[in-house]
Parts: sequence; C-alpha cells; structure tokens
Amino acid sequence: MRLLRWESCRRSKLGKKLSDLTKALLETAEDMHSARLMSDETYQKITIRHLGPDAPPTATPIGAEEIRGLRETAHLSQAAFARYLNLTTGYVSQLERGTKQAKGPILALLNVIRRKGIGALS
Repeated sequence: MRLLRWESCRRSKLGKKLSDLTKALLETAEDMHSARLMSDETYQKITIRHLGPDAPPTATPIGAEEIRGLRETAHLSQAAFARYLNLTTGYVSQLERGTKQAKGPILALLNVIRRKGIGALS
C-alpha cells in the first residue's frame, strides 16, 4: 500500500480534520500532476486551498538587486513603485538595499510583477 503524502496532514488550513474525500482529491491531484495531466498552477491552487500553511510555498524569494531591477525596468522612481505596492518609499529603499526581505503580500505582488510586469497591477 502506498503511503500518501497527505496522511501526515491530518488537518486542513482551518484546523479541521481532512475528510476521506479531501484526502482522495489530494491524492488524485498529486497523481494527475505527476503524470503531467494537471498544470502546476492548478495543482498549487488545489493544495493551497486544502492545506493552507502546510502547502508548498508558492512565492519565490526575491533579492534586493532583482527588486531594484523590477523597478528600473518599469521606469519608476522608488516613490512611484511604492505607490503601486502601497508601501512607503523608505520601505522600498530598504528592500532594494537588502536590509529588509519581502514577505507575505508584498512578496506575492513582486512575484506578479516579475512574471507579468508592472501593468498587471494597474
């Protein structure tokens, strides 16, 4: 009998015990993904929805130089870039110098900008 990766995840993101149906769904999604019948994006949506914090991370960390590169590629000042991200200019400066690391929603927005450009936020 195959040991499921989901067996170790006894609770969903809401703290509820995973039902047998949810475990079956997650197992099927994993099998379809490994057989290349399901895209990475769809697989991540399913696992995140059911596993919450136990799901694999979706946002790739972004370094200080890359943040500066994203801003410069968009031809924006730090102040204008900060307005797009709803941040202070000082925080954008700290991100670009590497004294702060982007986390949470800011990291997600920076990943969107990385993939689709600044136009995705307007």
